[in-house]
Amino acid sequence: MSHIVAALGTAALTAAGCVWYLPALADLRAGADRPDSRRIAAAACVTGWAGAGVLAVLLLVAEGWWTPLTAAVVGGAATTVLRLYAAVRRRHEARETARHWARLGHVPPPAGPGRARVAVAVAVMVGCGAAAAVSVAALPPHAVLGAAGGAGRSAAAAPAAVPAVFLAAAAACARAARRTTSTTVRPGDSPGGKAARRKV
Repeated sequence: MSHIVAALGTAALTAAGCVWYLPALADLRAGADRPDSRRIAAAACVTGWAGAGVLAVLLLVAEGWWTPLTAAVVGGAATTVLRLYAAVRRRHEARETARHWARLGHVPPPAGPGRARVAVAVAVMVGCGAAAAVSVAALPPHAVLGAAGGAGRSAAAAPAAVPAVFLAAAAACARAARRTTSTTVRPGDSPGGKAARRKV
């Protein structure tokens, strides 16, 4: 597979990832206004998508596959380490918050249902799309471009089409989860909320 086709697919995936790395950049710019765990997770997000952008550039300028693959491994490792550290830091912050609430004699309401699982599902879909695009791009030319005419051109566009399909699935999953959360958790619907409004 041509490096140009793989670079186009990676660049398209990176451009579509702006829905993740732009909010992450905002969290980083907020500084101390955000918890440490959130800023570390934002740094992991920015690192991962920056690595995808660097990979797209390397696919255009490098002759072989070793340099882009090395950059992808290094970027993925750095992103994973930051993400794990953010998870550890988030657990520490949650325990500290629980201790503070316990000292005040109050039990805080639980967090939104399934938000972490939805985030993991979306991340897995995006990661699978990137892995599938790289796998298709690494196939020998005769295996992908074996068909003639329009079919061959369609096969050549596979590295760009594969992540688009996974991104569409991730967007649909996030939209469905957002719709479910908005219909089940509404302002004022906390336990005792209706009774308190009746008393007032």
